[in-house]
Amino acid sequence: MPAEDPATGGAAARRRRGRTASGIGEAGRTLVAVDIDGTLLTWGGKLHRSAARAITRALADPRIELVLATGRSVHSAMTVARRIGFTAGWAVCSNGSVTARLGPDLPGGWEVAHSVAFDPAPAVAAIRRVFPGARLAVEDVGHGFLVTGRFPEGELDGVVTVVDDERLAAAPVTRVILRETDLDPALVEELVAAMDLPDVAYAVGWTGWVDLNPPGVSKASALEALRLRLGVDPGRTVAIGDGGNDIAMLRWAARGVAMGGARPDVIAAADEVTRTIERRGLARVLNNLP
Repeated sequence: MPAEDPATGGAAARRRRGRTASGIGEAGRTLVAVDIDGTLLTWGGKLHRSAARAITRALADPRIELVLATGRSVHSAMTVARRIGFTAGWAVCSNGSVTARLGPDLPGGWEVAHSVAFDPAPAVAAIRRVFPGARLAVEDVGHGFLVTGRFPEGELDGVVTVVDDERLAAAPVTRVILRETDLDPALVEELVAAMDLPDVAYAVGWTGWVDLNPPGVSKASALEALRLRLGVDPGRTVAIGDGGNDIAMLRWAARGVAMGGARPDVIAAADEVTRTIERRGLARVLNNLP
């Protein structure tokens, strides 16, 4: 795995960003990055009433710059945005490879403001040496996915087209997805960590799902670029998440919050742990921002 993205910082970088004793700077807007699956929504897609109310209040507060930060594709993230009434602002999608701007003045209500792509061919070749029968997918930004085999029902949305490896790897992409349903997720993570991957960033999910992104790209790198664009003080950044792809942004934020029930490595990356979704974990954080 590549060296940690400089945007994630770690403790020393957080001190350089001027954290106060409470972890948040004293004045100005607060950028609050919220993961979707396992944080805003349950893994079954349920939006709890407490989270919905807290999000509505946050969106109405001019002191809060709410950002959805997700591994989901941009079109999938926009579906969630419409569901929660998020019509103007920003979303970091595909684990940082795609940043979208939302606005009522835009066709369809959103546009891709920035994206980063890479050549998938070396990664696909490396994967095939270890996972010859795995399903692979690449994202067709804003539309859907090219896949080498059908994914489990409900895991991909948009237009899904089955292709061979050659077509899958024929052009630069924002993300390669490895899906291995026949192996234990822990074994998949172990095999991926031992692979001779080309220079890419990767995040391992809960169920044998691995995202490969361009080198140096993560939720953290995209959020840092957005923070600079919006002029938010680095000490006024909050990130809330629960998965392996959230570790970088939890370390990046002045206040990183792991959801209750998150993996041990996610909790270790955070400054604090809130409750689970079912016990109003997200609402407790959003309703108690300084």
